[in-house]
Amino acid sequence: MAKVTSKYQVTVPKTIAEKYAIQPGDEIAWVPAGDVIRVIPAGRVTSSDGRESKLHWFDQATERHRRRTAARKIEARGGRGWSRDELYGRGRAR
Repeated sequence: MAKVTSKYQVTVPKTIAEKYAIQPGDEIAWVPAGDVIRVIPAGRVTSSDGRESKLHWFDQATERHRRRTAARKIEARGGRGWSRDELYGRGRAR
């Protein structure tokens, strides 16, 4: 995890820099994409305006939202994944 300094600078982790061939002095672009930020090394071609690309990012955002909603439901149940009423109601004839 990177930390933002008081001058709003961020250090790119070494493993990420090596994987994407980012060198000291390279420029990177910060692109807002919903509730996330995309970091794009300079010189990389992105097709962020294409329909397929927009659908791809929309699908990813939808999946993140689904996971967050599911996690909130579990938290609302005390982090157990079940409620007390569900537990007491199990095994009873209705």
